[in-house]
Amino acid sequence: MNREIIEAIKQIEREKGIDSETLLVALEDALLAAYTKTPGSAEWARVDVDRDSGEIHVFQLIPPEGQELRTLPRPEPEIPEGVDPEEFEPPPPEIDWAAYADEEIELVDVTPDNFGRIAAQTAKQVVLQRIREAEREMMYHEYVDRVGEVVTGIIQQSDSRYTLVDLGRVEALLPESEQVHAERYDHGARVKAVITEVRGSTKGPQVIVSRRSDLLVRELFKLEVPEMADGLVEIRTVAREAGWRSKIAVISHVRGVDPVGACVGPRGSRVRMVVSELRGEKIDIIPFNEEPARFVAKALAPARVREVLVDDEDRQATVIVPDDQLSLAIGREGMNARLAARLTGWRIDIKNESTFAAEDDRDHFGDDGDSSVARCTAVLRNGKRCPNASDGSTRYCALPAHMKLAELVAALGRNLSSEEAVEAATPEGMERLTQLAGAAVPASGADGEDAEA
Repeated sequence: MNREIIEAIKQIEREKGIDSETLLVALEDALLAAYTKTPGSAEWARVDVDRDSGEIHVFQLIPPEGQELRTLPRPEPEIPEGVDPEEFEPPPPEIDWAAYADEEIELVDVTPDNFGRIAAQTAKQVVLQRIREAEREMMYHEYVDRVGEVVTGIIQQSDSRYTLVDLGRVEALLPESEQVHAERYDHGARVKAVITEVRGSTKGPQVIVSRRSDLLVRELFKLEVPEMADGLVEIRTVAREAGWRSKIAVISHVRGVDPVGACVGPRGSRVRMVVSELRGEKIDIIPFNEEPARFVAKALAPARVREVLVDDEDRQATVIVPDDQLSLAIGREGMNARLAARLTGWRIDIKNESTFAAEDDRDHFGDDGDSSVARCTAVLRNGKRCPNASDGSTRYCALPAHMKLAELVAALGRNLSSEEAVEAATPEGMERLTQLAGAAVPASGADGEDAEA
């Protein structure tokens, strides 16, 4: 029977990959615990299992005369709830057998006659328990190394708090905080998710997966784009509003490889597969650029950007867009601007051209009384300031239309507001100013044509 135990342990080592020595040490500890519970057991004893024959012996230690028994240090035992501290008996100390390794000590064989039957029962329990513990530990180490990896599972159970996903050897937990609000998780459906955390527990590893994480977008593109697997193309940053829209910034490490085209694929096949797996979530693929102004402008796609003014010290960018592109640049509930800011890491302030021109004019048409402005303060029909320099005596350049405008402003005896300055760039506005100033100047004299710098 003892030989059969050794053969069974070695077979488990071959099939399960569990070290046989680990099982034998656990078996010895369990047999010692079983021996100490038998009536008339020796006080200082240990159990030895022969590694070849499987014979089991119980030896009692006889301490040398005049010497104290060497024991292992132990922490203060915890008293179970409901037990009187005065009646609580702490467990006996364990012998420090390593301290007697280099000394000759007296050991007496006190193996009971019926210890074979006890050994068989104990061996079965210990081996089964150790197998379960080893398998749990192996699964934990297997999945803890796969954090950040996309896995495919089958939905087993779903409610308002969490969803259980069967990954084959283990069940993963998809908590409500990691679910996409608009998605449904039906029983038996296949779903892809990214492993975000693995926790160890007595019942086995607890794998946490996510459908909201930015890692899911990154890993799905790695699965679909061979250039990413080869290291030719890299995703630098990802910004995501799960279920609605994602933006990714990609860069190529090899000349001649278009990172955006590689992610889009032939006729959009690659990005279409990712969008399908994300259940219709829109994805913007942005080329990464080291220049902040260009990167911010691209990040606001699909909106067109006219100009980007950057403040490197505060990492803030002011973006000027055409009037008809303002709502597209901001996006629904500010989503496009918010994603662009997260993608680039810059604070973004979006303004349309009319607003920016009006703010620029207020800086020059203020009531500070300073008339020494180097640039002409006239506003053209397109809403932009005249690029010419002022003639020095007035706030306007030498263009005939702008000189007449300067005469009207002088006749009015006050500066124009930003709204009046924009209106003055039209024939109707000039006619109104003429009437206000009481000057006989033809309305067609200031047509607001663009001037050359």
